[in-house]
Amino acid sequence: MPNETLNRSMDSAVKHYESLFKLPSYGRVLLFQTAVCLVCGLLSASVLLVHDYWLTVGLSLSLVILLVNVFSDLAVSKVIMRGDPIFDFRRTAAVSLICLGVWIIFLLAGTTLTVAVNSPWWWMRFCLLGFSAVLLLRLVVFRAVSGLRSFRSHSASFLQPVLHLIIFLAFWAKIGFEINLQMLIFLVFSTVLGFVSTLLFLSILDRVGKETVGVPALSLLKAFLLNWVLGLIAPFEELLERLGEETDVEVSLIRFGYPKSKAAIVVPFVHPGPFKNIGSSALPYMIKTELEAEYGCVVGVPHGLFGHELDLASQAQNQKLIKALAGSADCTPFEAKASPFISLSNDLATASCQIFGNSVFLSFTLSPRTTEDFPKELGIFARQEAEKNDLECSAVVNAHNCIDGSFDMQKTLDAIQNVAAKAIKKAASLNRQPFSVGAATVFPKEFGLKDGMGLGGITAIVVKVAEQKAAYIIIDGNNMITGLRERMLSALRSLGVEEGEIFTTDTHVVNAVILGERGYHPVGEVMDNEKLVGYVKEASIKAMSRLEPVENVCCRSVLIRGVKVIGEKQLEMLCLLIDKGLQKAKRISAPIFGVTGLLLMLFLLYV
Repeated sequence: MPNETLNRSMDSAVKHYESLFKLPSYGRVLLFQTAVCLVCGLLSASVLLVHDYWLTVGLSLSLVILLVNVFSDLAVSKVIMRGDPIFDFRRTAAVSLICLGVWIIFLLAGTTLTVAVNSPWWWMRFCLLGFSAVLLLRLVVFRAVSGLRSFRSHSASFLQPVLHLIIFLAFWAKIGFEINLQMLIFLVFSTVLGFVSTLLFLSILDRVGKETVGVPALSLLKAFLLNWVLGLIAPFEELLERLGEETDVEVSLIRFGYPKSKAAIVVPFVHPGPFKNIGSSALPYMIKTELEAEYGCVVGVPHGLFGHELDLASQAQNQKLIKALAGSADCTPFEAKASPFISLSNDLATASCQIFGNSVFLSFTLSPRTTEDFPKELGIFARQEAEKNDLECSAVVNAHNCIDGSFDMQKTLDAIQNVAAKAIKKAASLNRQPFSVGAATVFPKEFGLKDGMGLGGITAIVVKVAEQKAAYIIIDGNNMITGLRERMLSALRSLGVEEGEIFTTDTHVVNAVILGERGYHPVGEVMDNEKLVGYVKEASIKAMSRLEPVENVCCRSVLIRGVKVIGEKQLEMLCLLIDKGLQKAKRISAPIFGVTGLLLMLFLLYV
């Protein structure tokens, strides 16, 4: 199915993200640099000097290389690239470490040939070849990633290899060897060839982006890095606005009491993604805070029926949706009567259902099996079933409350539809009575975004019909570990809450804030489960203490037209672009840089 293809593409993108940001601390980088410089110095001195003091010379050479390397990193990060948010001192040092590693490979090859043929010129030839390789690598990295002017990125590319080359040439001359004209000509030739190879390589990668999504690949890379490294929103969202498509989105609202409400449930048919602070990732929390101020009551925002194809493109689209919701407060209230909360299950799915006035609140879960995004067609089916039972309004929710491996959508759709139809029919047949509602939100101090807890905390909405109490628990997170839903429901029963359901908002502000298999922690994966369940109980107790009779119920569907979403096709292409770019880079790097290396080696034969 389309959603499964998109999810696989996003999983692949997350894996590439994980490898991109695994940088060691500066202390470890410096330790590795010291080790590499030590090998460089001792290796060079041992092969070129036959004196007894080669060890002293080698250690001195190592120290000079290390000090110059630290100086160049400071100069690049603090002066040349000042104002570039990506290349701070640690990242600049990490690039230099990789470059030192590349150079030492060439020095090892040169040392081997020098010993084999007893000619020190092979050491110098491979030293020059290492300079060319390092310069080429730095040109690619700084031009691809930095948003600063070319002169500054080129200066950053040159500084470290040029300073190190000066040290090696000085060492070469000091021990009695000649620096000839051919060496200098080679340096000019290798520099020009490096520029040409870099421009060709990066322009081909840019074309992959233009062909895939209509935007140069390097522009996307830079915007991506600015967000994921520094949290900057605007550069990436500007591109998403260009790539996005306009559509109409729907939001279902149930207000318990109108115009003065005791609680409200808002179900947006917009996906809270794609990640971190981009697009609609924080939308559940934004809706909650804005409408709580507007309605003067606690608002819960569970997950609707949709996937990543309905991620909003930018903060501007978030505000457009929220403004439309705030301006759509008017509605025709129903009589304040409700059916008891019911829950029906079959072999795969569970549907929970409750009638409020002439509206239905319906939710689905596959727990203890994985419950991920459901297609919007399921919501259309549920609405049609509601209309068959003379219910005018419906709010349909994906509980999104269990993650435990793979998720076979096609296999479960029939089971969900079957249990949904039965649940609506049964709830509609039950006697409706006056009811009371109480609501509360708690904000766990111990749990943050890296733990999987969004800013919206834990909201409990308790509904009492006759002697039955049912709780709707809405946790601002992205899914839950298996078994936690059942544990929470058991804890609620110990409080005298006979029925209920646990929801997550699917907020993606918790995504891409950690390194791991998924790039986020589901609710309960790293949290203290006992404390978490305690917070659910605390929110429920507060909600029960606020139980008050409801005078009427207002349910309506708000249609917001012309909202720009990223779109399933565009989002899938963005995710696939990472794989396409890497595959293209692998295919073209060998011919481009292989030919470059061959030309340089042929030239070196005359040095």
